[in-house]
Amino acid sequence: MDLHDELAWRGLVYDTTEGLREVIARDRLTAYIGFDPTAASLHVGSLLPVMALARLQRCGHTPIGLVGGGTGLIGDPSGKSAERTLMTVEQVDANVAGIREQLSRFLDFDAVANPAQLVNNADWLTRLSAMEFLRDVGKYFTVNAMLAKESVKRRMEGEDGISYTEFSYSLLQAYDFLVLHDRFGCTMQLGGSDQWGNIVAGIDLIRRVRGAKAHGLVMPLLTTASGAKFGKTEGGAVWLDATLTSPYEFYQFWFNADDRDAVRYLKFFTFLDAPAIAALGAANASEPEKRHAQRELAREVTRLVHGAGAVQEAESAAEKLFRGDLSAMPVADLLQIFANVPSCDLPSADAGWTIPELLTTAGVASSRSEAVRLIKGGGISLNGNRVTDEKERVTSAQALEGSVFVIRKGKKDNFLIRVIKG
Repeated sequence: MDLHDELAWRGLVYDTTEGLREVIARDRLTAYIGFDPTAASLHVGSLLPVMALARLQRCGHTPIGLVGGGTGLIGDPSGKSAERTLMTVEQVDANVAGIREQLSRFLDFDAVANPAQLVNNADWLTRLSAMEFLRDVGKYFTVNAMLAKESVKRRMEGEDGISYTEFSYSLLQAYDFLVLHDRFGCTMQLGGSDQWGNIVAGIDLIRRVRGAKAHGLVMPLLTTASGAKFGKTEGGAVWLDATLTSPYEFYQFWFNADDRDAVRYLKFFTFLDAPAIAALGAANASEPEKRHAQRELAREVTRLVHGAGAVQEAESAAEKLFRGDLSAMPVADLLQIFANVPSCDLPSADAGWTIPELLTTAGVASSRSEAVRLIKGGGISLNGNRVTDEKERVTSAQALEGSVFVIRKGKKDNFLIRVIKG
């Protein structure tokens, strides 16, 4: 497949400029995607454009990852209902550094024929004077067209409106496209469907200033089968940085994908081909309880982001948790696995505690009577062992490595108690 057919088969073509399919089939292109440095890490929602750049390179084209060190100082109003809080230069620079490292896991910067490029628009935007911006960029755009943008109209209808700062964002992004066109011969920009207006602005600027033809392709904005925003969990965003989302949590995010989403996600977020994905879809249909597609999805994406070792560790931890064999796991691993579950600190006590005391302290139960009821109902386990006696006392010596209790209520709800020694 060429790039267009590859993206279309995977369900990633929402809209394109006219004639792009023929251009992709005929020419070797240089194309870019921009990444907004609002955090020091990308999240799983960013994987869609990251994978698009990787697919682009595998199809023989040259990818450019643009990190918005300059535009990040402004903030893109697209999809936002309120003005962003402006970040400091130091914050943006730190975030740019984190994103650079993560992009390097997917793109080949040493390829002989089409090495990937990584650029920061701060290199030119922070050197652009106001007069240059107004004369060389602003003169090519009408306020009428800018006001017609959906993101601008929504903000103007709101109570606080939109600042001139964010109103100018699309012009800065258009200038990025022009700079990349001049420096690297870039003639194509990709992004989410909410970026269509910004991409078209860049295409228009290149046509007006250079008399050249440029193209755009936008991908759909992702939601889950239930209609929820993709990439959000009860614990918040799922990050690519292992210190923000542990590899175990990352693996579990994909493994727990809805059956209705599993095949779709395999197309979006892996390099598996059509026969392999079709086989996994068929296996899921015949044995849904075994979650064949989700397991392979979790393996593939975790391997891409964190490496093969992280896959082995995540699956080993999951197996031990399933067996309730918590004593075989180092506390450091448990703290990583349960990093986002409800937790509390408990001062060490020579006399120890009753199980109901632990349950109320950890917030598992709101009262002693509720705790007793949960225990009698067989719904509580401590460090992987079912609790049957509400009068049982435990001490810090029974904590894992003398420092941690893991309480499970029912099949899924986990709570962590850290024993603090005086």
